[in-house]
Amino acid sequence: MTRTAQLVPLLVAATSVAFFTAAAASNSTSSHPGHLPNLLVEVSRWRERHLADAASSYPQGGTVLAWILSFLAASVSSAGGVGGGSLFLPILNLVAGLSLKRATAYSSFMVTGGAASNVLYNLLCAARGGGGRRGAALIDYDIALRFQPCLLLGVSVGVVCNVMFPEWLITALFSLFLAFCTAKTCRAGVRIWRSEGAAGGGGALVPNKEPLLSPGGGGDAENGSGQAQAGSEDGGNGTAGAGFPWKDVALLVMVWLCFFVLHVLIGDKHGKGLIRIKPCGVAYWLITLFQLPAAVAFTWYIIYAKRKKQVAHNHGDGKANLVDSKMEILPSLTFPLAAFVTGTLSGLFGIGGGLLLNPVLLQIGIPPQTAAATSSFMVLFCASMSMVQFILLGMKGIGEASIYAAICFVASVVGLVVIERAIRKSGRVSLIVFLVTAIMALSTVIVTCFGAKDVWMQYTSGAYMGFKLPC
Repeated sequence: MTRTAQLVPLLVAATSVAFFTAAAASNSTSSHPGHLPNLLVEVSRWRERHLADAASSYPQGGTVLAWILSFLAASVSSAGGVGGGSLFLPILNLVAGLSLKRATAYSSFMVTGGAASNVLYNLLCAARGGGGRRGAALIDYDIALRFQPCLLLGVSVGVVCNVMFPEWLITALFSLFLAFCTAKTCRAGVRIWRSEGAAGGGGALVPNKEPLLSPGGGGDAENGSGQAQAGSEDGGNGTAGAGFPWKDVALLVMVWLCFFVLHVLIGDKHGKGLIRIKPCGVAYWLITLFQLPAAVAFTWYIIYAKRKKQVAHNHGDGKANLVDSKMEILPSLTFPLAAFVTGTLSGLFGIGGGLLLNPVLLQIGIPPQTAAATSSFMVLFCASMSMVQFILLGMKGIGEASIYAAICFVASVVGLVVIERAIRKSGRVSLIVFLVTAIMALSTVIVTCFGAKDVWMQYTSGAYMGFKLPC
């Protein structure tokens, strides 16, 4: 009964987002059942009228409703460690009446605001100290360092693929991939739920550092909670016993700045950037291709530095750090390769990455709480890069976007508090996994429906639906 009561606010929020978004999409449409082409035409016409009305009479009731739905979507997404871009875009486009281009820019502000709130909340909980879980450093900076360079490289590769691939292929791949990840994540949640039940429901009450991987390398990470406490006594990955890892964060910022400068120099597809570069010219491709050696160099240095630090630590106290030894169960390139694939899919599908990062971390074997916190930390870097790029390239409506970002900032704290209380009272961190599963399932439905509509409209209008050149 207690678990059900704690889950009610989150389930109501997720259901409300789905219901009101669907209601806004179907409102004012008049079509006959069974006539799919007529329905799609009516929906397209309604969207055009709605966008025109919103542009001429802003603000309106739809804007207030969009604020409410954004609050609910941000609270649910933050609790699951997911950026929420796949939920924000339909709300901004359909309910607030923003064009898709403007909604994309606003979404980057909203994801940044929610991720920043999530990260600050986790850092404040870690700074409290004490003997409870609230004093644990849930963000795994080692994972973030191994992921970040290849993740940003993958995003650039995915964006190029997005330009080349036809929309029907992108929609089909995205729907299939999300459906596959939803099923895998749900199975992982059931497995963790059962292991928590066998352990007496104490999976959420891990005192300090959670294990990076279970002894068998599977997703059932909660079975190693006792080992996690031993690992935390050795200092964890540099966050529990050695204070805030300033060097790791500084290196992450350096990686962020390097890729940010390259993206700003490249500009958009029209060549609009801080400096004038001919689109698809020699300078354009040289700067674009420079991201590859930059990512490889950063990744090599990070792996080398971490391995050297681990060897020095082992020689110093005569025993291996448990958490670091867990990391060596997987090959050194597992995390960079997983990051590259995740980034490529994120760029291909046009999403921020949190929706894919969290399931990938869970499948690798990262405990749910650590996966959610670390995913939000990495999403902050990706989303903030897009946000700053939009600002430098002269986007309009920064004030309005900031309002949405502030709403998501507050909503993220609410979502984190609710899910943390639910975990504390139920003793099950698997609630995070099921929440991520629900968000992915909802995103699958939204993306499939609206992607299919756009593809059908392209087909009926006779538009070209084949592959394109990147330039």
